[in-house]
Amino acid sequence: MHRVVRHVWHPIGRAVSGMVVVLILLSMLAACSASQAPGGGDRLSIATGGTGGVYFVYGGALADQITQNIEGVEATAEATSASVDNMQLIADESSDVAFTLADTAADAVEGRESFDGDPVPAQALARLYNNYTQVVTTADSGIESIEDLQGKSVSVGSPGSGTEVIALRVLEAAGLDPDADIDRQQLGVDESVDAVRDGTIDAFFWSGGLPTGAVTDLATTDQIILLPTIEYLGALRETYGQVYQEATIPAGTYEGFDQDVSVIAVPNYLVVNESMDEEMAYNITRLLFDQQDALAQAHQEANNLDINTAPQVPPLEVHPGAQRYYDEAGS
Repeated sequence: MHRVVRHVWHPIGRAVSGMVVVLILLSMLAACSASQAPGGGDRLSIATGGTGGVYFVYGGALADQITQNIEGVEATAEATSASVDNMQLIADESSDVAFTLADTAADAVEGRESFDGDPVPAQALARLYNNYTQVVTTADSGIESIEDLQGKSVSVGSPGSGTEVIALRVLEAAGLDPDADIDRQQLGVDESVDAVRDGTIDAFFWSGGLPTGAVTDLATTDQIILLPTIEYLGALRETYGQVYQEATIPAGTYEGFDQDVSVIAVPNYLVVNESMDEEMAYNITRLLFDQQDALAQAHQEANNLDINTAPQVPPLEVHPGAQRYYDEAGS
């Protein structure tokens, strides 16, 4: 396996030490979809993101609901570097289900950027919610725009993350060279918050749902500022397509954050390898809607799952099992 799993959300909702060994064994035993769990049932691995982000919380809740409601299946959510890492895990079937940003998914299935020449055979179960491009700094930093990041120490997200993908694209659209014009750091959202607090970095990019727990935590101790990014939407669409959207982070999202900010948003998809068993894909998709209230209790972004937009996953195809659910639901 190409990276070490450090955190695991067990189906009963807690990180469990020792699961690294289990996950390695699972990846070795993986066949076309789920591997065999003790007792003869299926075990599903769900690739999420860092522990301070929405993917990990949402994915942990999804693992719980799968385990409780799909007979014979035990699901486990694992922390990863998020989108790019997750699409690679789907490609080699080390994970069965993954959260990913639409722009990274597009790169993956088209075999470009990080997936150059090696398209990933992924299909989508659902469009879940939008990620907001949050560029976070503090009120005393003097930073008011993306251009003001020049000469500053800035985290662009952890390596292999969707945050890193969009951060580099926004910086380039603003006329900044990510390698020459900033002191480029590659930290996850939790590490970024710690680094802002201790003065190691001046700002950080984060692509995530609202609110993001780590940013909420920072706002309780520091007066934060979120930088607008909407002016770069046209440039990103021209180069990378229509996966990028206009969105607003509402005032009040974080403590002390008292004004709306216009930013670039990217949809999140729940994806699987095209080889996943059709019945399994159908059951997971149905569960997303049947257990939506329970998922929303874990994180409010689950409220944004919509039967009308869930099958809209360009440029990916909807998995046949998921499509069967949408056909039955009349979407």
